[in-house]
Amino acid sequence: MYRYGLIGNCHLSALIGMSGAVEWMCAPRPDSPPVFGRLLDPDGGQFAITSAASATDSTIQQRYLPNTNILLTTVALPNGDAFQITDFCPRFEQYGRIYRPAALFRLVEPLQGAPAIRVSCRPVSGWDKRPVQPVRGSNHLRYEIRGEPLRLLTNMPLTYLCEETPVALTQKFYFGLTWGLGIEDDLVKVSHDFLEQTTRYWRTWVKNCSVPLLHQHEVIRSALALKLHCFEDTGAILAALTTSLPEQPGAARNWDYRYCWLRDAYFSLTAFHNLGHFEEMEAFLKFLLNIAHTHEHSRDRLRPVYTLSQGLPLPETEHANWTGYQGSVPVRSHNQAAEQVQNDAYGEMILTFTPIYFDERFVDLRTRDLDGLLAHLAKLCIRSIGQPDAGLWEIRNGWREHAFTNLLCWAGLERLERIARTGYLASLSVDLTSARIHAAEALLRSVHDGAVRNGPSDISYDAALAQLPILGYPNRPLCEATVGQITHALALPRAGEEAGFFYRYVREDDFGRPEAAFVICSFWIAQALARLGRMPEARSILNRVLSAANHVGLFSEHFIPSTNTQCGNFPQAYSHVGLINAAFAVSPPWSDVL
Repeated sequence: MYRYGLIGNCHLSALIGMSGAVEWMCAPRPDSPPVFGRLLDPDGGQFAITSAASATDSTIQQRYLPNTNILLTTVALPNGDAFQITDFCPRFEQYGRIYRPAALFRLVEPLQGAPAIRVSCRPVSGWDKRPVQPVRGSNHLRYEIRGEPLRLLTNMPLTYLCEETPVALTQKFYFGLTWGLGIEDDLVKVSHDFLEQTTRYWRTWVKNCSVPLLHQHEVIRSALALKLHCFEDTGAILAALTTSLPEQPGAARNWDYRYCWLRDAYFSLTAFHNLGHFEEMEAFLKFLLNIAHTHEHSRDRLRPVYTLSQGLPLPETEHANWTGYQGSVPVRSHNQAAEQVQNDAYGEMILTFTPIYFDERFVDLRTRDLDGLLAHLAKLCIRSIGQPDAGLWEIRNGWREHAFTNLLCWAGLERLERIARTGYLASLSVDLTSARIHAAEALLRSVHDGAVRNGPSDISYDAALAQLPILGYPNRPLCEATVGQITHALALPRAGEEAGFFYRYVREDDFGRPEAAFVICSFWIAQALARLGRMPEARSILNRVLSAANHVGLFSEHFIPSTNTQCGNFPQAYSHVGLINAAFAVSPPWSDVL
């Protein structure tokens, strides 16, 4: 399992290890080069607060302050001494706006005795992995990184900090780490004020969430984790906050996921809709409208993935000077998927904005700009039916026609057809009914033995096609057969147990044959079974896949159940989205208990 907790504020994010070290943080944005990157290399930089005694016999526990993104790490030493680290990134309302600085706060307090601690702050300048030397001030250290200052303000004696000398924890120590800005007020006062307001913000946000009857704790944690994948400044939603964590330990399936995949954003916004939070959809609508209107490279076709500032994450680069997570190389930044054709994205974007036309709460979003965007997406969707592409799973070689793309074209066109029947999209000049029928016919070319397979020229199974009943495809026998065959063919073998984890596919791809379960596939299958009315099976699968979470409830992209190993980038927005949507699908109504 990945022994890390995630903190953030929708601008900055960091992974905190069980040892009490910040081992991953990029600044000033989540897709910037790393400042602390020990996650991917022992010499990649860290901000560590550790016991000065041997950690071998220490008992370390990590948990979140309930219903917040504030992380508590407690260290108990063999002699009875104990201390606690509180880590958070400030986020709260101030002057009518959300205050979310590029800042991380750490509070260290003794719980028992006077434990000796050692503090080490060793940032690097980025992918060159060059250590940055501090410039010492009166009560702070300043690091110049890529032309901007990283400041560490503390009430700890700077001599002990600079020389990493053990110091007895007889009082609370405070650390405020900021990028590009300083802390002018008293650090102790600011730390407690920010902590109180951030706690209140997250708990209020959770209270404003809709939650299902079942798995409430897991849904709340997933909602909080998912929220941290929103880059609020531009409206982009990240696939993950990390890069190069291997899909298979020791192998080369290592990718940079710190960008906005349009497909992932659709699934994320579906989860936010279930949760009753809609500001993310409005922000993402502005993000997509800006891409459509201002980027020449997006007029003929949308790219699958964009940076947080709406550029393309190119070129994909390998950093040979980084040793990789547990030796898994290469370490990559940027992602070549931006060059691919992935035609399912058009249908997913239409699905993303469909609620605007059927939910009266969104009446102010029904604009001429949105009508124009949907008309553009309709044409791209129609053009994509039956065409070869890289597909959902981003095959790098050997593009082909994919049933999943045809399914999403059908779904998008079916939604547009219904929207048009309500009186909207009057200027849309295409024949939506004929186009929808054409997409359905293309989808049916991939049916083999009564179930939809990967494509007309590839009869292998693909777990993404469990989306058939979720998207409301009207042929129930086809939906039943497809979900049933996927569940049987793609289940990971587990001696003496029913299936709970699934491959996304078992065919050979550019890097061989996948060996780990793709976590969201379990949630998709549970959701599909629930949609088909097979609740006991759906709940059974959902119950089993919850074991893929780490000690603080966070899910990775992939999981190997036989060794209880999380792999792939972490946390993965996709996985938390799948949990939220599946939990809502399998839950009975609240009226059953109230």
